[in-house]
This record gives sequence, C-alpha cells and structure tokens, in this order.
Amino acid sequence: MDEVSKAGCELCDSAGGDMLWHDDFCRVVLIADPEYPGFCRVILNQHVREMTDLETGARERLMRVVSAAETAVRRVMQPDKINLASFGNMVPHLHWHVIPRYANDRHFPNSIWGEPMRAGAARETPRAALTAALHELLAK
Repeated sequence: MDEVSKAGCELCDSAGGDMLWHDDFCRVVLIADPEYPGFCRVILNQHVREMTDLETGARERLMRVVSAAETAVRRVMQPDKINLASFGNMVPHLHWHVIPRYANDRHFPNSIWGEPMRAGAARETPRAALTAALHELLAK
C-alpha cells in the first residue's frame, strides 16, 4: 500500500473540494462546477492509487461511502441519471466521482469530460440538504 500522504498530490495537499462529510478514512466533497451542480467526490484520506491496493474491508467501507453519496445526491438533486467514475489518470490518488446527470445537461448522454453537445440548464446545489442527507446516511 502507498504512503499515508504524498508531497505534490493535490488530494493529499488539499481537501479537493468543499467538505460535506469526513471521517478518519475518507471524505465527501462538493465540486465547484457550475455546469454540474451536486457533483461530489469521495476521496480516500490515505494516498493509495487503486481499489485493489486496499484490503477487502477497506474497499467495502469506501464503497459504502460512495453508495451513500450517490443516494444523497439522488435524493437531493433528483437527477435523470448518476455517473460514478474512478479514473486517477490525472490525479493518481484513489477517489470516486459522483455526478448527477440530466437529459438537458451540456454533455448528456456523453461523459462530462467530452465535447459539449448543448448549453446546459442552470441548477442550484442545495448544499445544506446534501450535507444533511450525507450525515444521515453515514451515521448508520
């Protein structure tokens, strides 16, 4: 397993977004992307590159948080679809993207990292409701 933190890793050196929930293992942050309100990341606190670098229990624990983040985003944002992604090509620190998608967003049905297909519809992120939903789901 990699070290606890790595100098120069942006997810070791910063929160990686607006903190919504955290514990000693991982955190859920809100990404400031006006095109994709409600876009969250679940970030492992330890510097690990791949899911298979984690022991089984740690993988399951991380996926419980990813699932809770998806549930909270679905409940609060009411998207047409959720995209879950874990790449790490640009930032090789284990993290999951939880992205609410709408049929009229800029890229739908394609990836948000692709070529835009249209102007997206404006939406707000009810941050307090998203935070409350995460805390409720992860308190269990």
